[in-house]
Amino acid sequence: MTIVTRKQQESLQESLQQVVRLLDRHRLVEDMVHRQDMPKHELVEQLVHKQNLVELQKKLASLHPADVAYILEALPLFDRLTVWELVKSEHDGEILLEVSDAVRESLLADMENYEIIAAAEHLDADELADLVPDLSNEVRSELLGGLDDEERAQLQSALSYTDDEVGSLMDFEMVTIRDDVTLEVVLRYLRRFDELPNHTDKLFVVDHEQMLKGVLAINHLLVSDPDLTVHDAMATDVVTFRGHDDAGVAAQAFERYDLVSAPVVDSNHKVIGRLTVDMMVDVIREESDAEVLSLAGLKEEDLFSSVWKSAKNRWPWLAVNICTAFIASRVIGAFEETITHLVALAALMPIVSGIGGNTGTQTITLIIRGLALGQINPSNSGRLIGKELVIALLNGLVWGTVLGFIAWLLYRQVSLGVVMMAAMMLNLLVAALVGILVPLTMQKLGRDPAYGSSVLLTATTDSMGFFIFLGLASIFLM
Repeated sequence: MTIVTRKQQESLQESLQQVVRLLDRHRLVEDMVHRQDMPKHELVEQLVHKQNLVELQKKLASLHPADVAYILEALPLFDRLTVWELVKSEHDGEILLEVSDAVRESLLADMENYEIIAAAEHLDADELADLVPDLSNEVRSELLGGLDDEERAQLQSALSYTDDEVGSLMDFEMVTIRDDVTLEVVLRYLRRFDELPNHTDKLFVVDHEQMLKGVLAINHLLVSDPDLTVHDAMATDVVTFRGHDDAGVAAQAFERYDLVSAPVVDSNHKVIGRLTVDMMVDVIREESDAEVLSLAGLKEEDLFSSVWKSAKNRWPWLAVNICTAFIASRVIGAFEETITHLVALAALMPIVSGIGGNTGTQTITLIIRGLALGQINPSNSGRLIGKELVIALLNGLVWGTVLGFIAWLLYRQVSLGVVMMAAMMLNLLVAALVGILVPLTMQKLGRDPAYGSSVLLTATTDSMGFFIFLGLASIFLM
């Protein structure tokens, strides 16, 4: 696995800035030439255009496809398409796999069918499986027709799984050996390869039916007695995955067991592919990105997509926010007479709702993390709810007392301080309960536990915070 150092990250930022500067210079010079009135103006303009882009093309050619993908994602659409036209065609497929789905959509929309097919020709079957769902039926059919029988079967196998299943991520390039040969024979066999598949840290030991029997680590192969048989040298305690296993769970297993690669088997324990650490890192990153967006009720979008598309992406939860804001305003309106009678309530009530929201966010973050790691299940969720409620009660007692004392210092009313303390305790209990139940309910409904959770939490703690505080004030202070 490639480790990106701080220096390399800085270099990537420098590359992005260089590309931006070259694009700015290209536009500036082109604009100046366009304004000049000279003989053979069109020819001069074309020469200047080509000259300015040559340096940019050289810069792009020196970059790794993943770095080019990063730069494309950081550019506005017009500049992105300019850069995309300058990328060497043999790297198009790799770059399309590296960019986000939203950016890939904008690049594919700018490509002709023959260009897409040419880009896909450089990809393996497992890589094609990532790209094919984004292609038109016409391009997909032409692409499938150009594959040999083995590649077509592998592609169809990968496409038979959903995006969140292990089968959609497995690599078909792997090295398998038999257990009845010596390590010397295995070494001679490996020397016949020009290079081993990426992330090959172990060889899969199979029988004549391709049934998995064990694995032989490369480092063990290199240091063991060459006359030893594979059967005696292999490990039989193997972490394996099924095609329909959850990709997120597989990624956790890679992290837990420090795996570099692992076999994927079918229901008969026949090896059908392998998972590699680079794919698992992508899964972890994508899940992390999706979780951050889901907390705010957003889906992935191109940062430089059209205003209309970005606005529509934010509509659903904005609509929910408007509804909840109206509810909160009606709660306040119902206690208008109480607020008029004691103006101090208007200054204090945002504190109750705000701290309730912060406490709920802490709870909801821990719950979502626990669900993502598989640490929360029906058997322990009841105990977890009890624990969080006790924590909320303790925090409410401690900090409610502090706020009650501050309220007394400000307004010299003991009853107001007591109401403040009680409201704080009750709202923290509500926040803790919502922080647990919202993600658990989302998961039970088959949705992402993080999706919109913070929006629902804020709406509830605001409304209930106002209701509890003003309700108690109406009872004890009027």
